[in-house]
Parts: sequence; structure tokens; C-alpha cells
Amino acid sequence: MKQAVAKAAVEQINDGMVVGLGSGSTAALMIEALGAKLSSGALHEVVGVTTSFQGEVLAKNLGIPLQNLAAVDRIDLAIDGADEVDPAFQLIKGGGACHVQEKLVAAHAERFVVVVDSTKLVERLNLGFQLPVEVLPSAWSQVQKSLVQLGGRADLRMALHKAGPVVTDQGNLVLDVSFEFGISDPGNLAKTINNIPGVLENGLFVNLVDEVLVGEIKNEVPGVRRLEKS
Repeated sequence: MKQAVAKAAVEQINDGMVVGLGSGSTAALMIEALGAKLSSGALHEVVGVTTSFQGEVLAKNLGIPLQNLAAVDRIDLAIDGADEVDPAFQLIKGGGACHVQEKLVAAHAERFVVVVDSTKLVERLNLGFQLPVEVLPSAWSQVQKSLVQLGGRADLRMALHKAGPVVTDQGNLVLDVSFEFGISDPGNLAKTINNIPGVLENGLFVNLVDEVLVGEIKNEVPGVRRLEKS
């Protein structure tokens, strides 16, 4: 499913485009598919803007030309995955702790396409996946208390293969937040959380998505379903 949807996303890339390259497992397959098309000569003069150090390393190894976000005056198309997608195309992202750069790239893009498998489609956000909130290291405890006052449970994300917490590419920490009944109003909650002193950004992507490509299997054959905003 992931390979099918990654290839479908790359079909939207044309010669000369500046493309936002997302993070995560599905986005990695998309970057690999883009690298293959560039190396074969099927695409020309495509420049990538990565959303994570992981994506930067992968793209460089594949020979994809890269530019820093600050060095480009446009992004024609951004392609990224998501941890959850609701019926209004609102997202939770940040499972890989890259949501700050991911949101910057998505907001700067003329068109933002999300690639997911069917398990990521939900009726309401945050019932199955926690909301990541990136915080300054010195402020995590204070922010945690503020999030609890909003009705959430906020856990400091701990690393799996190192002692201590996860540290983002920006050098910050991540609080993973759960609300008992999920998130019914992503727009207002995103603004409220970002107004807490010490918060850099949260993983709610509100009113940014233009199209969702859903990888799914029907009759044992992987395919892609396109969902566009009405």
C-alpha cells in the first residue's frame, strides 16, 4: 500500500518543480521513487526541500538536489505522510518529531498532498494517536501543567535507544498529549496550544491539505484512492 501511494504521489511531480519532501516511512518511499525517476532521466531539474535530517540524508544519498527552505521563494508541491487524517482533511503529524519543519514546508507550498494508508483515516483526531507538542527544554514541565489544565494528559516523549527524552532536529523536547474524547475543534485547539509560553509548535495541521492519496488493498491488489477537498 505504501509503495503504491508513494509512486502515485511522485507522478504529480513535473520537471523544474521545487518539491517539499516529507518525513516518515511512506515519505521515504516517495523520496526513493523520486530519486529513481531523476536518475533514469524521467524527471529533470527537480529541487527538494526536506522536512527532517532523516529525509535530507536519504535525498542526498539518492542524488536529489536540495535547497534550504530559506533559500527558495516557492514550493510548488509538498508531499508528506500523516499519523491521522479526519474527514475534513485535518491532520495529526509528528510521530517522528519533525512536525515543526513539516508544517513550515506545508504552509509554504502551493499544493500539499498527503500520502497515507487506509489505517490513518479516522472520524475524530486524537482518539488513537497522541498529539505531539514541541516545547523548549526549559519549559516542558510548565507547558505540561498548562496542557493538563486544558483537559489533556501530556507525557514527555522518551527515546528508545538513548537515555532520556527524544530531542528534535531543532534541539527541543516533545510532549505527547491525549484528550479523553479526542479533538473536536482542531483549529481552536491548535491556536490555544501555540499560545502557551514555551510551546514552539503542535502537530495539528489545520486547513493545509489539498489532496489525500490513500493506499489500500482490494481483492489482494494494492491501489490508490484519491480524496480531494470539495
